[in-house]
Amino acid sequence: MSKVPLTVQGAEKMRAELEQLKSRERPRVIEAIAEARAHGDLKENAEYHAAREQQGFIEGRIKELEAKLSNAQIIDVTKVNANGKCVFGATVDLADVETGDEVTYKIVGDDEADIKQGLISVSSPIARALIGKEMDDVAEVQAPGGLKEYEILDVRYE
Repeated sequence: MSKVPLTVQGAEKMRAELEQLKSRERPRVIEAIAEARAHGDLKENAEYHAAREQQGFIEGRIKELEAKLSNAQIIDVTKVNANGKCVFGATVDLADVETGDEVTYKIVGDDEADIKQGLISVSSPIARALIGKEMDDVAEVQAPGGLKEYEILDVRYE
C-alpha cells in the first residue's frame, strides 16, 4: 500500500483520538457489557446488545486509525524549503478574481480535509490548481459552476 500524506497536526489529532478510544472508551464499553451480562438473559437484553454494537464501532475506529497512521507519510511543512510555492501543508490566502472575496485554505491529506475549518484535500480541484503556484499568481479552478480564478495573496508554512 502506498504512503498517504498527513500533516503533523493531522497525525497528532489522530493519535489523540486513538489514545482516547483505547484508554477511555474501550474500558467504559467493556464495563457496560459486563454490567449488562450480570442482568441475566442476553437474548432479550437491549443494554447488552447496545454495548456490544458500540464496542464494534470503537474497535472498528481503532483499527481504521491504526491503519491510517501506519500508512501515513507525515510531512512537517515548517521544515520544507518550498521557496514561497504552494505545497502540501501550506496555508494559502486567496482572493476570488471576480468577486474579491477572500478565503484561507490549508492543503492537507484526504483524511484531514474539512472545508468548514479551511482544510482542503490535496486531491481537490482547488488544491491541484494551487500546487506549484506562488504569491501573486492566478490559479484557475474548474469548479462545477464553471471556471473560477483565484489570486494567491500569501503562502505560509505553519
